[in-house]
Amino acid sequence: MQIFRTLESIPADFGPSLVSVGNFDGVHRAHVRVLNDIVTRAKQRGAHSVAVTFEPHPMRILRPDAGLRLLTPTPEKVRLLERTGIDAVVLIPFTRDLSLMSPREFVQLILCERLRALEVHEGYNFRFGHKAAGDVTLLTELGAECGFEVIKYPELRLRGESVSSTRIRELIQAGDMRRARFLLGRPFSIQSTAGRGRGYGSKYTVPTINLSQYDELVPPDGVYITQTRVGEECFDSVTNVGNRPTFGNDSFAIESHLLDFHPLEITPETEIEISFLSRVRDEIKFSSVEKLREQIQRDVAKAQRYFGLMRRRTLTAGC
Repeated sequence: MQIFRTLESIPADFGPSLVSVGNFDGVHRAHVRVLNDIVTRAKQRGAHSVAVTFEPHPMRILRPDAGLRLLTPTPEKVRLLERTGIDAVVLIPFTRDLSLMSPREFVQLILCERLRALEVHEGYNFRFGHKAAGDVTLLTELGAECGFEVIKYPELRLRGESVSSTRIRELIQAGDMRRARFLLGRPFSIQSTAGRGRGYGSKYTVPTINLSQYDELVPPDGVYITQTRVGEECFDSVTNVGNRPTFGNDSFAIESHLLDFHPLEITPETEIEISFLSRVRDEIKFSSVEKLREQIQRDVAKAQRYFGLMRRRTLTAGC
């Protein structure tokens, strides 16, 4: 897959192409539906399949005080886009100047001149251009002038839920990892490197692996059944998100206890990915470390039953 990080880096002879423009935060099942269609139709038409997205997320420029936390940071988004089989991703730097571009200018410069679009595939609620003035109807009119067809997709609803980044973000913020996983089409995961803990787990309860600082969306404080990838190895795990109140609200941490752990080399550069499968309970302040240790053993037993049941159902989990 090719990655273009500026419009100027797209070769002059690139195209023709089939295109979808969007933020693609989460690369969820509605996104994948569109991208799969583009990949198939592009092969039939002898064209490139292209996803156009933005870095940073437009909300961080237009509403910096909103505190948006992403489902998928850009490197993870690009990795998930590549998994769809798309030929190219265009990562347009989102600036104030770009936000002032009219819908017509956007279509002419990006879709017509740079990408030589034959088809543009967008969801029913697609907006573009200065103050989001453009919609699918206007895009269709501009496409007729420019020579491309617009394919409009209706809202995707599954089990009564709208498949959207906003809805998935709400579910994760509520700790509902199962419904979020269903709409994403995979478990919600976060990725960083190994961090240094305070040693409480090894000294008082159970050994854990800590995640270094992560600034995007995380589930609410609590205990979760997870899978944790350490480098290239994957482990069933129980993960605590929170401030460890039994130890005096020491500091925020995301730490995983690996159920089938074996000794392995972990450095500050080791990549850690945690996939959240199910919420177990709230984070609780216990009256003693012994009470906490007993609860952790109950959490581990619950996780082991979960994984046993899932494997009997041949469900593929996070990693």
